[in-house]
Amino acid sequence: MQPKILLVDDRDENLLSLESIFEREDYRFVKANSGKQVLKILLGEVDFALILMDVQMPNLNGFETASLIYQRDKLRHIPIIFITANNFGEENQFKGYEAGAVDYIYKPVNADILRTKVSVFVQLYKKNRQLIIQEQKLVGINKNLETEIGERKNSEEKVTVLNKKLLENIALLESANKDLDLFVLMASHDLQAPLRKIRMFSDMLMIHGEKMEENEKSYITRIQSVSKQMQELINDLLEFCKISSEKDAPAMVDLNEIIRNILAESDDIIKEKQATFLVNKLPKIYINPILIRPLFFNLISNALKYSKKNETPVIRIYYEISDETSGHPTLSEASQYCRIFIEDNGIGFDQKYAEEVFEMFRRLHPKKEYEGTGIGLALCKKIVEKNNGHIYARSKVGQGTTIIISLPVGRIAE
Repeated sequence: MQPKILLVDDRDENLLSLESIFEREDYRFVKANSGKQVLKILLGEVDFALILMDVQMPNLNGFETASLIYQRDKLRHIPIIFITANNFGEENQFKGYEAGAVDYIYKPVNADILRTKVSVFVQLYKKNRQLIIQEQKLVGINKNLETEIGERKNSEEKVTVLNKKLLENIALLESANKDLDLFVLMASHDLQAPLRKIRMFSDMLMIHGEKMEENEKSYITRIQSVSKQMQELINDLLEFCKISSEKDAPAMVDLNEIIRNILAESDDIIKEKQATFLVNKLPKIYINPILIRPLFFNLISNALKYSKKNETPVIRIYYEISDETSGHPTLSEASQYCRIFIEDNGIGFDQKYAEEVFEMFRRLHPKKEYEGTGIGLALCKKIVEKNNGHIYARSKVGQGTTIIISLPVGRIAE
């Protein structure tokens, strides 16, 4: 909205001269030739940023017009600058200020000074307008809040009923989840018996299969391979279900000992890949000892599995205590976290899949190249979240992956 300025002078050439000074400014001008005309204009329009008014005018001079203007409350916010060719002396200047003037400009008018002074008042006008708009918005917001509070008070009983129903639904959902876990557990157990027989008979066929053709042996080898994969999948599903049913019985566990045992168990593949492990001294952690081993076993196994074929694997394991949450939006309930890093120089993956890799059965690489069931990282995520933590990944294709486990400091002891 263009700021409006009221120009008042009994001579048209003076009005044109004033208007030309502001030709480059985005102002809208309303012009008057007398005090009487000014009062008539102000009866219909009150939204002026400023009034520039000549003092010497017939009938009503500038001082008298200003006094009449400021008798109306609606007009007292409009500043008036007197423009005059006479130096009235201090007594008359005081009279002008008493009438409501905020400043004097003497003729001949210095255009730069006038533009600067007018600019100041226009900026004040704009800020006042913004404050008025904000005040109106706040009034509207307050009215809406009052209405909302009233509605909330009227619906307290409904909210109580809804909360009760929500708690019932949560209980039903928890029960359904337990039933689902139990079903998977039973189904996995039931699958293992026929699977064992398939593997046993296929092994026997291979032992006594001297007279078999090569293609027949190939079929049996495929049966053995698929059976092995099925066994691994069932074992992982059982492990996943066990986490849900596992009671929270935390104890102080030395991570250094856990890592040493896992590395000892993985000695064959470590030697095969000629991998190097750089393990810093790790903290003792207050966690379920049954769950901590599969967590680190899966992460270390992945670091070895997804190594580059033409480069020796180097895997670093270290930790830090941090006030930061590494930019992860869910880590906000505790002020400090212990962050454990498992960093490798393997094949890596595109960072856009950093959340998807922790989903059940999610695989980023072909199964023919890298074996696995797609459950390992989902298992890790469930273990960490069961202990009020979070697990996430940083990776880049061809430059390796870093898995970060963040746990509340309350579960860590040096």
